[in-house]
Amino acid sequence: MGVELPDKIVLLVTYSEPGMRGDTATKTLKPATVETGATVNVPLFVNEGELIRVNSKTGEYVERVKDHA
Repeated sequence: MGVELPDKIVLLVTYSEPGMRGDTATKTLKPATVETGATVNVPLFVNEGELIRVNSKTGEYVERVKDHA
């Protein structure tokens, strides 16, 4: 029996240094801790308390999630 994760999962950012508003043009990343305890490199505009989508196979940031259904 095996378990297969979806390609992308939504996680809550539990810790991150404060972001910079309007900084969406650069590719600069900063570390953020998510609810699982893992560290994910995210863009500067992502803040603590936000939801992000992460590639479950690579552990890389995909996008910020505005509302999670």
